[in-house]
Amino acid sequence: MINPSNLVTVRDFIRYAATTFAEHDIDLGQGTESNFDEACFLILRSLSLPLNSLDIFLDARLVPEEISQCMKHITARAKERIPAAYVLNEAWLRDFKFYVNEDVLIPRSHIADIIFDQKDVWFPESRAINSILDLCTGSGCLAILAAHHFRGASVVASDISTSALQVCHKNIASYDLEQAITSLESDLFANIHNKFDLIISNPPYVDQCAMSQLPIEFRKEPELALAGGEEGVDLIQKIIKQATHHLNTEGILLMEVGRDREVIEKMFPEIPFTWIETPSGHDFVFLVTREELCLGLAD
Repeated sequence: MINPSNLVTVRDFIRYAATTFAEHDIDLGQGTESNFDEACFLILRSLSLPLNSLDIFLDARLVPEEISQCMKHITARAKERIPAAYVLNEAWLRDFKFYVNEDVLIPRSHIADIIFDQKDVWFPESRAINSILDLCTGSGCLAILAAHHFRGASVVASDISTSALQVCHKNIASYDLEQAITSLESDLFANIHNKFDLIISNPPYVDQCAMSQLPIEFRKEPELALAGGEEGVDLIQKIIKQATHHLNTEGILLMEVGRDREVIEKMFPEIPFTWIETPSGHDFVFLVTREELCLGLAD
């Protein structure tokens, strides 16, 4: 049994957290990929320290209140298997911080990587993006990234979950983007009547078998934001079929689909999807124009 009084510095707590996570065999993948990175994130943010400040504060000594807080958070993460983002009520995409709770999926998106690193490749200045829909917005993270990277565009952040939209509202307000982003409760396109230059979507796409095998941490995320039906493509196929009615003439649909590429291509063999390379591979995100959708769905 560790005596908390023997843990003094940030270094001590990161080491202890990483060891505890390994002993409890926690599952990762909701923001970090190693016990050490998870420990750094949890301890630094428990102390309200910047994530890039590890070297500066490694030997800083904690006061009793900080020790108590860190021990509480380590216990919640290791023994209760609560994801670190929910323990802290925050998640990060690069330098963007978002409030999260168990009403929303923890932000982690291949689309975010594309917006950060490949925006000018797929959306050059010659292609005007003035209106954007973020379908299944959850925390609103992609809508906020879109508003930042497509300056001047009007953004609609839509979700079926009232609770998720409350989190979305909080994040929109934290970035002072109330004038740029409108939130809307809608079951996919049910309450959406406008047309857009760009629709982005990270819908639920976990298949029924995978849902039954999710680790404890992932089961703490809302099932509504994960479950995509028997094959994982129930919502994906609805979005593909309905998107043409909500895209402007030269509009684009950009969608994250998990590992469902093969199923989607078999389901829509006439649609020439462009699969975009991301740090995780080239099977996770497709881009397709309205024209390509119309031609592929013609029959």
